[in-house]
Amino acid sequence: MTHEEAQKIRALNPAVSVWMVLAGQTVVGLLVALLAWWLTGQSRMGWSAAYGALAVVIPAALFARGLSRQKSVAHGNAALLGFFVWEMVKIALTVAMLLAAPRLIADLSWLALLAGFVVTMKVYWVAMWLRLAPAKSPKNI
Repeated sequence: MTHEEAQKIRALNPAVSVWMVLAGQTVVGLLVALLAWWLTGQSRMGWSAAYGALAVVIPAALFARGLSRQKSVAHGNAALLGFFVWEMVKIALTVAMLLAAPRLIADLSWLALLAGFVVTMKVYWVAMWLRLAPAKSPKNI
């Protein structure tokens, strides 16, 4: 593939900003929390769902920030190591937040927390689906 062909493919398929995905996760998490509160009439359900969403968004934001600071890394192995380090930090923070949930949320509902967590996590798949849906074929280049 020539440089010009690669540029055309990139122009046809622009990258999705990780910050836009995080914004989408934040909005979806807020909606899940409000929906849980509204459907049950219990504020504890809303807070539990919101905390579940935060257990996805905060570690993901830290991960994105850490990786965005590595753009100047010239060596591929260093970039790969940085990715794995930030992924481990993200996982550790997620687990720590989930373990701290009973101490931080009064009358925690694990089911609502799990709902907020899972629905917010699925925004990655929705973003990927939306990204792939309008993609154009490189055959016409």
